[in-house]
Amino acid sequence: MLRSRPLSTIVSRTGLSARVRVLVSREVWLATAFLLLNALLGVFWFVALVTLISLGLGLAYTLIGLVILGLTMRFWMAGATLERRRAGLLLGTRIAPPYRALPERGILARALARAGDPATWRDLLYLVLLFPLGIGEGALVVVAWLLPLGGLLAPLWLPYGSAADTAQPSVVLASVAALPAALAGLALLLLLPRVLLAVARRHGALALALLGPTASRERTLAARVDELRASRSRLLDAALLERQRIERDLHDGAQQRLVAVAMGLGLARGKMQSDPAAAAALVIEAHEQTKLALRDIRDLVRGIHPAVLSDRGLDPAISALAGRCPIPVEVRVDLDHRPPEAVESTAYFVVAEALTNIAKHSAAAHAWIGVSCARGRLLLEIRDDGVGGAAPAAGGGLAGLADRVAALDGRLVVASPAGGPTIIRAELPCE
Repeated sequence: MLRSRPLSTIVSRTGLSARVRVLVSREVWLATAFLLLNALLGVFWFVALVTLISLGLGLAYTLIGLVILGLTMRFWMAGATLERRRAGLLLGTRIAPPYRALPERGILARALARAGDPATWRDLLYLVLLFPLGIGEGALVVVAWLLPLGGLLAPLWLPYGSAADTAQPSVVLASVAALPAALAGLALLLLLPRVLLAVARRHGALALALLGPTASRERTLAARVDELRASRSRLLDAALLERQRIERDLHDGAQQRLVAVAMGLGLARGKMQSDPAAAAALVIEAHEQTKLALRDIRDLVRGIHPAVLSDRGLDPAISALAGRCPIPVEVRVDLDHRPPEAVESTAYFVVAEALTNIAKHSAAAHAWIGVSCARGRLLLEIRDDGVGGAAPAAGGGLAGLADRVAALDGRLVVASPAGGPTIIRAELPCE
């Protein structure tokens, strides 16, 4: 745990010369400084926190008391951050910040998020425990150093410790008598590094447990990272397929129609003098082909990113989708501000895919769409009264939507029992 060399290597050395080298090593002095500081900082944090928390609770019925409690929480979090750095500097124990992510907006929302984070209260517990532990560790360090040093210096001070005794032996004899104490002091001094480093190791383990991320949180974060990596990989594959589809639609649709328009206009130009009637028919046909090409391009652009979504927002865009659906769709959008563009686009395509599935497969007579925003999350729900049985199959549209939602750190849930109804719920960050 200690920085320069592994602690197990330091404390396991048994040779006399090795023990002497450990005694004067940097790790022992850093551990001594760390344990002595624990006593001083423990007293400081106990007095400061008891005073501030008592004052804040005493005035909690007023706004001033709540402000004091909020500032006190920030104070002990800053102290915990310093403790992480101190453990890294003196013990080599690297402790990562364990806090949850905060909302991007709102002072009150951020304060409530911090107050609801268990890591904040583990910080407080550590600083409170630092008082009794620091006092005990500081006393242990003082005794651990003074006791062997006192034994080693016994031949110097013991002969003069009883100056009033007239039957006192000679100084030489008293010094010889003090040799056992000196040997005991030497033995204790050689054991001193093992004791100090073991205590420092225990304290570092406690700091890591209380000030660092919990094992369950680390596992959760690792699983979430793996899930996001997999979903984004699938999303990249879907984007590649979508690009290929767009290229194919352009080549087989609008491009072919425009080629036909160009050929028709060329033929019409050649017949304008010799056969005006045939030239006019070719121009009319080219005009119809142009309108069809424009329709194909418009449909293609709508499938990529509709103009109404960029210009007017999610409510008109979803209403336009509902208006084109062959079954009646009731839309209710309750948003006090526009979400980010990526969130709007994802929500739009969730609705578009859901309505397409409803029209093709559900045999429903009615559908409902609800959109709202609460606690920094965009909540989207699509329901129908159809036959049910929808499931996100691999490679299917619903699975693609789940990947698109997951890529934005959102969640898609499909509930569609046999016989219906089908409910699709999506949650997306809207801050």
